[in-house]
Amino acid sequence: MTTAQPRKFQSFRDFYPFYLQEHSNPICRRLHFVGTGLVILLFATALVTGELLLFAAMPIAGYGFAWIGHFFFEHNKPATFKNPFYSLWGDFVMFKDMLLGRITR
Repeated sequence: MTTAQPRKFQSFRDFYPFYLQEHSNPICRRLHFVGTGLVILLFATALVTGELLLFAAMPIAGYGFAWIGHFFFEHNKPATFKNPFYSLWGDFVMFKDMLLGRITR
């Protein structure tokens, strides 16, 4: 029995098209947008208020929305499981691209 090896990417530039393919469902993308927006809001609020507990809420807010999108709408495993750093980077780049209208919400 063989198990599939995770795909290796040489750069984020190589990874991002794969990331977008894994986020083709519009509801999944919207949930990522909400989660990433909450992460940014929590981070900024924690910095301003000094409330350190808000930092702990960041992964729950970000991954909670994203994983709901993957498991219930996209029907795939989040890229975080195979490429955690590129995936996190991809969340913020996709958020930016959605804000700029490069990707439809």
